Amino acid sequence: MIDIRLVRENPDLVRENMKKKFQEAKLPLVDEVLELDKLNRAAISEASDLRAQRNSLSKQIGKLMGMAKKDPSKLDEVEAIKAQVNAQAERLAELEKLEEEYETKIRDIMMRIPQIIDDSVPIGPDDSCNVEVQRFGEAVTPDFPIPYHTEIMESFNGIDLDAARRVSGNGFYYLMGDIARLHEAVLAYARDFMIGKGFTYVIPPFLIHGAVVEGVMSFPEMDAMMYKIEGEDLYLIGTSEHSMIGRYIDQILPESELPQTMTSYSPCFRKEKGAHGIEERGVYRIHQFEKQEMVVVCKPEDSMYWYEKLWQNSVELFRSLDIPVRQLECCSGDLADLKVKSCDIEAWSPRQQKYFEVCSCSNLGDAQARRLRIRVKGEDGKNYLAHTLNNTCVAPPRMLIAFLENNLQADGSVKIPEVLRPYMGGKELLVPSSK
Repeated sequence: MIDIRLVRENPDLVRENMKKKFQEAKLPLVDEVLELDKLNRAAISEASDLRAQRNSLSKQIGKLMGMAKKDPSKLDEVEAIKAQVNAQAERLAELEKLEEEYETKIRDIMMRIPQIIDDSVPIGPDDSCNVEVQRFGEAVTPDFPIPYHTEIMESFNGIDLDAARRVSGNGFYYLMGDIARLHEAVLAYARDFMIGKGFTYVIPPFLIHGAVVEGVMSFPEMDAMMYKIEGEDLYLIGTSEHSMIGRYIDQILPESELPQTMTSYSPCFRKEKGAHGIEERGVYRIHQFEKQEMVVVCKPEDSMYWYEKLWQNSVELFRSLDIPVRQLECCSGDLADLKVKSCDIEAWSPRQQKYFEVCSCSNLGDAQARRLRIRVKGEDGKNYLAHTLNNTCVAPPRMLIAFLENNLQADGSVKIPEVLRPYMGGKELLVPSSK
């Protein structure tokens, strides 16, 4: 959510930003919110004048009442002023109600106006216009066939999708044996990797209030992702970023305590609405998974520095697991409304012979801070809005797909990279159950 003052002072910039994001249907919102803002400020001004007049008239009444002890005729003047005060009180009540209505409507519109994107963001209508920036590691295609990821897992007796469908429906899974252990090993390694980078490890709440949901994401995202607990003001988180940023709602942070750098673990729950292709079946796009996240709260002037650090952390982590990756800059039309800039880290799939998303790094500027009222007290004593950023550290089981495909050997075994062996009981190789 942007500042109403920006819309007031530079509406053309806001309109141009909508066009860059290919959201021309939202252009009328600018004029609508400007008119409401004008009416609201007029109501506020009139109400302020009435309050000043009321204070003045109240003083006059007190003075006249004192004079009425000697001159009873002054009582008529007192009654006339009281009648005027009563009339003003009725008008003031009307104005206060109007202010509340205007502010509600203004907030509703402002929540739908997208954040101003960074000048470096490539312009394009959808993810087909995302731009590859650079690659890390050699994308190798082996000379033996790579099975579909669920087939690899099944060779280790490591997954049961049929039982999960009976118990929970589509989009769920049982992981077992070495595959389940590998799942947890990757999470534990990612946790320690980020702790080694100086990030504080956090396990947050997995349920959050609606006010926090509205503060951390746009309405279309909320509708497409969030599961609501019936009869309660609670939602299951789609990522730990939601509750991590929500932790700071209505807080004023001392500037000396920034940046706040955290790595958080949580299960994640997502509706994942819509039909998906064959490559997104199995455990690629599911309703429940676990994730290690990176979250930063910082000063505005530091947010681009942390943006670069966060996605670079992902590259380093995946390369330490022998997985080739690339950085893909998200274009304007692919950015959610709260994002200033975003990139994906995609892992190489030797089976598909293409890259697929495993991490998403985002700089949200002051959008979440404005919605949640997260402020920083500067050294000069003045408050300003913080900037927030987030990035996926690892999200198995999707990360497992990349891991298994890139570490699969010709005989069906899976090589365990050196950094992961301490988390796998020293194992250097996973051998299929049929071997």
